[in-house]
Amino acid sequence: MIDVRRADERYRGGEPGAGIDTRHAFSFGPHYDPGNLRFGAVIACNEERLAPGAGFDEHPHSHTEIVTWVVDGELTHRDSTGHGTTVRPGDVQHLSAAAGVRHVERNEGSAPLTFIQMWLAPLVPGGTPSYDIVPGIADATPYALPGAGAMLHVRRLGAGERTAVPDAPYVYLHVVRGEVRLAGETLSFGDSARITGAEGLEAVGVTATELLLWEMAG
Repeated sequence: MIDVRRADERYRGGEPGAGIDTRHAFSFGPHYDPGNLRFGAVIACNEERLAPGAGFDEHPHSHTEIVTWVVDGELTHRDSTGHGTTVRPGDVQHLSAAAGVRHVERNEGSAPLTFIQMWLAPLVPGGTPSYDIVPGIADATPYALPGAGAMLHVRRLGAGERTAVPDAPYVYLHVVRGEVRLAGETLSFGDSARITGAEGLEAVGVTATELLLWEMAG
């Protein structure tokens, strides 16, 4: 089963007057939708656009695995575990909030910033917060998130190139850039697909495209 969700169906959020434009794929904050709370382990997939100088001041998280993927620009991250990093396109950033952590996310550059932030529910709540960043992750190197029973695959395709969708009980696919064909549907930037019981499924690049795929057991 494939459930395609279009970019323009996302809930609008953020604070436009402060240079923050957010698009939520799942029920979030005031946009409460009991029928759209999660898919597999994924509980949020937020597309964030920050103007130069804009950002999120220090705020808390707990019992959440937070994975960030920068599309354009540079994200400055600081957290209460003592980490301060600049996240660039191609980097995978993972903050495990565990029993509780606070962080700051800002665009301290001169160009607009776009990033995708995905929240996954941990298999076991609590624990000690942790932080990880993988600079310039390669297509063939999936990023394991054992705390959520999930694996992140990054796929970059040229026009006409194909890639296998992982055979898994749940796969969440997000189009970062370009266009891709999936089971007869064309998906563009910001579109996503929630795939249940994937088996022998392929994605085909219509143009040069970049995909994020979460492979999940449940």
